[in-house]
Amino acid sequence: MPENGDLRELRRLFHRNPEPGWCEFWTTAKIVEEIERIGVDEIHVGPDAIDSEQRLGVPDEQELSSWMERAKDELDDHAVLDEVAGGNTGVVAVIDNGEGPCVGLRVDIDALPIDESTDSDHAPAAEGFRSTNDGFMHACGHDAHITFGLGALEELSNRDFSGTFKVFFQPSEELLGGGKAMANTEHVADLDRLMGVHVGLGRQTGAVVAGLDEALALSRFDIAFEGESAHAGLAPNDGQNAVQALVTAADNMYSIPRHEDGVTRVNVGEIRSENAANVIADSATAKAEVRGGSTQLMEYMKEAVYERLEHAAGMHGCELDVTVIGESIRQDCDEEMVDVVYETAVEIDAVTSPSRRDALGASEDATYLMKAVAESGGKATYIGIGASNPSGHHTPTFDIDEDCLPIGVSVLSRTALSLLN
Repeated sequence: MPENGDLRELRRLFHRNPEPGWCEFWTTAKIVEEIERIGVDEIHVGPDAIDSEQRLGVPDEQELSSWMERAKDELDDHAVLDEVAGGNTGVVAVIDNGEGPCVGLRVDIDALPIDESTDSDHAPAAEGFRSTNDGFMHACGHDAHITFGLGALEELSNRDFSGTFKVFFQPSEELLGGGKAMANTEHVADLDRLMGVHVGLGRQTGAVVAGLDEALALSRFDIAFEGESAHAGLAPNDGQNAVQALVTAADNMYSIPRHEDGVTRVNVGEIRSENAANVIADSATAKAEVRGGSTQLMEYMKEAVYERLEHAAGMHGCELDVTVIGESIRQDCDEEMVDVVYETAVEIDAVTSPSRRDALGASEDATYLMKAVAESGGKATYIGIGASNPSGHHTPTFDIDEDCLPIGVSVLSRTALSLLN
């Protein structure tokens, strides 16, 4: 297995260079560089790794171009960058050892729009690996996930087995925009077994959960109302008020009856209108999301939201545009896979607190890959690796105990070898 120091340096390399969803240009190129160093020959990049038509929440051309130029400034070789232009990030690495099972590991690679702490007691700041991309950081452990993927790939590249091992380096998980795009590929279609993984989540280093379930299905969307401006004092009757339409819709969205079958959630986040006080607003936008304890419950909430949006638009004479920018479904772990991971974990000395199942408590688009595997007769699980986080996920002071890195690589690589053998 790669040395702990090597894993630590690898994680810190990616921590210093965070990029948001569909802009992981430098990240994708560096992952390819590491895969080539390991000696894996079969590497799929960009449109060869994802279904570009299934991407959600792709940024505009200006943002993509800005991140691309930043990556070009940092890298000498631009060959990979040419392949991922236009926001077609992501990698699939394959070790094909002939006939046998096909086992996959999915890890995510994107970062969050959070300005990382400069406090002296924040290890990345104190030890010189704080984010160099202002306003962005790996605040959810995806730098560790990349390290898990590369570490497991290196471990299996040095082992004898029959079959195929694949690592999916998925873009845009934070936006819930990449899972469907990566699941809808030939690389997932032939998987017999699949592992997903997440670090931390409030668990201490040495804890391993073989199956994290109960991920809430989610749909996130941008909303835009277009009306007609008018003078608010002289002729308010000539206007079609987009702000009124949006406020009406938002209020009605919170009135959606909760469902008897399980958890349902709705939230309206950012609301924006660029109008003076004396102008009837001709445009207003918002960001909103719904969640459900099942995919069906999420769809119930989504349909109810759309209905209220349309009614509000009609009431106030406005045009409506709704764009889904991220989505995930619920797919729980398979009991057989939970057994294999648990039995592997209890044999690893550094795993001090193994458990079989627990609730994820958030939303994840690895579920698209898990569902695709299940639909073709395979089995999947989503694994938790404890990391003694000093603060919560998605915060400026998020960090991990790097002793979790060899634990994660051991659990994932040994489980994969168990399935392959």
